Amino acid sequence: MNSGMNTLFTNTAENIPAAADPVIDVTQADFMAEVVDASAKFPVLVDFWATWCGPCKTLTPTLEKVVRAQGGRVRLAKVDVDQNRELIAQLSRMGLPMQSVPTVVAFWQGQIADTFSGALPESEVKRFVEALLKLAGSAPPAVDLITQGKALLEQGEPEPAAQYFAAALQEDPDKAEAWGGFIRALLALGDEAQAAQVLAQVPPKLAEHGEIAGARSALALAEEGRKAQGALAGLEQRLAANPDDFEARYELATALNGAGDRAAAAAALLEILRRDRAWNEGAARLQLLKFFEAWGLDDPASIAARRKLSALLFS
Repeated sequence: MNSGMNTLFTNTAENIPAAADPVIDVTQADFMAEVVDASAKFPVLVDFWATWCGPCKTLTPTLEKVVRAQGGRVRLAKVDVDQNRELIAQLSRMGLPMQSVPTVVAFWQGQIADTFSGALPESEVKRFVEALLKLAGSAPPAVDLITQGKALLEQGEPEPAAQYFAAALQEDPDKAEAWGGFIRALLALGDEAQAAQVLAQVPPKLAEHGEIAGARSALALAEEGRKAQGALAGLEQRLAANPDDFEARYELATALNGAGDRAAAAAALLEILRRDRAWNEGAARLQLLKFFEAWGLDDPASIAARRKLSALLFS
């Protein structure tokens, strides 16, 4: 994956809060629980830093970005050495002298797994974290990350879902499901601009994949819906005055979809079909199919509307 794509993913992950932030501040009082004991479950990086340390101001944000991009598979614990001198003395007595700051120590299974000192560039920090995850055997394949991302998205949690999809793409940039899920999560967060940026980065060989086509439709419908939402009241008034104003009903469906009311959006188009299947060369049916593509064929709203569409077309 190119550096521009990496930047897009890490910047996105940095701006999306996870269900539980993997970056924490630690003191002597909770070092044992938050670092040593916690490392029995997942790898923990400890960033020993100081307010007066210039390189720390470069390294710490890089560590935070790289760790947050991992979707919760690794934790970063930050220790201010000046505020925790007794802890530093204890660690020195245990054979971990703090020669300088910044110093980063990786813990796994209660033991020190690796360490480095100085402000490494982001690419080196990523390699350090990837090696730690490989050692810990905690790097799930892209398909598992995608599954978790989809589950979170279905549960109405697009923020952590976006992190899982981004992590899946870091593992395997050829997974169309990860691209599509990432775009849908960004749309659920209301970030059309970022979703468009991600869509533009999809590899050409995946451009016609169903997941990408669906994400593309979802982006287009989100833009249409946003523009139409301001006219909701007027559209409803037009329909109250004339139930056969199909243009108003069609626009209302787009606005309702943009507002997230999929069932009502589908119902508006189905009502057009019930009254006049051939209106505007079948525009209502085509828009409904576009909805299905954008929502995903397995979405509950798609399944329910498809049943009703079949009943209308074959009755």
